[in-house]
Amino acid sequence: MHIVKVRLGDRSYDIEIGSSLDRAGERLLELGLGKKMALITNPAVRKLYGQRLVDGLKQAGFIVMSVEIPDGEQYKNLDWANSIYTALLINSFDRKSALVALGGGVIGDLAGFAAATFMRGVPFIQVPTTLLAMVDSSVGGKTGVNHPMGKNMIGAFYQPKKVLMDLDVLRTLPKEELLSGMAEVIKYGVIRDSSFFEYLDTNRGKILSLDPDALGYIISRSCEIKADVVSADEREGGLRAILNFGHTVGHAIETAENYTMRHGYAVAIGMVYASRLAHKTGLCDQSVPDRVETLIRSYGLPTDLSALSRKPSSAELMATMQIDKKAEGGKVKFVLPKKIGEVAITKEWDEQQLQELLA
Repeated sequence: MHIVKVRLGDRSYDIEIGSSLDRAGERLLELGLGKKMALITNPAVRKLYGQRLVDGLKQAGFIVMSVEIPDGEQYKNLDWANSIYTALLINSFDRKSALVALGGGVIGDLAGFAAATFMRGVPFIQVPTTLLAMVDSSVGGKTGVNHPMGKNMIGAFYQPKKVLMDLDVLRTLPKEELLSGMAEVIKYGVIRDSSFFEYLDTNRGKILSLDPDALGYIISRSCEIKADVVSADEREGGLRAILNFGHTVGHAIETAENYTMRHGYAVAIGMVYASRLAHKTGLCDQSVPDRVETLIRSYGLPTDLSALSRKPSSAELMATMQIDKKAEGGKVKFVLPKKIGEVAITKEWDEQQLQELLA
């Protein structure tokens, strides 16, 4: 087991990479939680791994009840958050009772938001079951739900008490979900570590065949990069914004697709357009967007708007970006690469150039 520490003072916690679902209960005993736990999951994940996790928690003396959320980004909303609150109230949960999120990013975001807001904050544990959740949404404390007008527009910064990752669960992950997670992994190489970017290029076969050492490395390195960034800037006052590389256009795509496109697919497309915009802006030479697009394409990920079920107009996408939570004073901040391994956060970009790229 490899442990990555997220250092946030009294909100610090460990990411345990290689932890077993069967031993989850004993790994949580040290946290001083209450005896009651609510397992938040979806039907597919519960069928595969729910009983193992519940048994592990019960063996450690916890009392467990479950709340099932339908599978899909469209269910990450206030209505389903309210269903969690109702279940917690019916079962007399208190401020020491914990929520355990077993699933992908939707479950983690929704359970985390419910934990942040129920009784003004109760403990929660992340047990991610997708590559995307392992390297992105389970780490860093961003929780939230969607609004019809925008993704993650309602939420809170709220850190988990621990993140437990059993890498064996990736064996049952559909290939499309694995690739969706790889988009976020590639992101880390572009924004922070050029040697990691090279590793992803030269070890593609091992990664896609789920080689244990390769998987363990890319997950650990991704978590290390995110933990370092979050530890330096928990609430996105500056540096943390680099984690949004690819997400400005990506979130607009997700909204245009009514959240039916996988997050990683949308981010992959967003990274390509951000890299092209960086070149047009003069921040980088042509090799940067070329290398980003080539690596993304080599993993079987989409690279342009032709992957959408319908092609939205550039005006529609631009309008959606304007109400993105990353906009300030009506101007959207973009994360643009200067070279592989280094990015700039800027509001100095030309709207006409982006419109031309999107068109």
